Amino acid sequence: MIIKVCGMREAENIKDVDNIDAVNWMGFIFFPKSKRHVESLPSYMPRNSKRVGVFVNAEKDDILTKCHEYGFDIIQLHGNEDADYCQSLRHLLDKSIKIIKMIQVSDNTGIRSVSMYEDVVDYFLFETKCQSYGGSGTQFDWNILEQYEGSRPFLITGGITPDDAEKVKAFHHPMFAGIDLNSKFETSPAFKNVEAIKAFVANF
Repeated sequence: MIIKVCGMREAENIKDVDNIDAVNWMGFIFFPKSKRHVESLPSYMPRNSKRVGVFVNAEKDDILTKCHEYGFDIIQLHGNEDADYCQSLRHLLDKSIKIIKMIQVSDNTGIRSVSMYEDVVDYFLFETKCQSYGGSGTQFDWNILEQYEGSRPFLITGGITPDDAEKVKAFHHPMFAGIDLNSKFETSPAFKNVEAIKAFVANF
């Protein structure tokens, strides 16, 4: 299972999380309204985890620039990007770079909307529906995902806490690929509680 830790920014904290063997991906948010917005290249970037750049309705040229500067392996689109945008971006990116599309979920409406992206992204990230792009820190009903019949693997995010290991292990779907951890594992915005992450991933 993919363990993604998102909202990273501080070099020493990045290094400490990168040294947790079970952490596979690490996310860096480029959205000025986010408390975890990355303004400059940290002095340490992940060497063990894949690097994920998180963008919200960004100019494609800006994404390409950040890819070159930060060495991203994966681009996460966390706004209202449509399928044409995703397709255009895919043609511009290096072929080795994967694309994740965030889909907000509150009922099966969100699940039905994924079909338009099937051919232009590599993963979906199912997030709790809210008014902002930064996430609400609350969970949606994961049982809704039983209705997902797509061909792309997906990750779940939205309010996953250090106490949710059993819930994650109990969830089953043939395309369930992993989870995205963020605010519930922080001591302050963009600074992760390393011991909490270690304790959580030890359950898998």
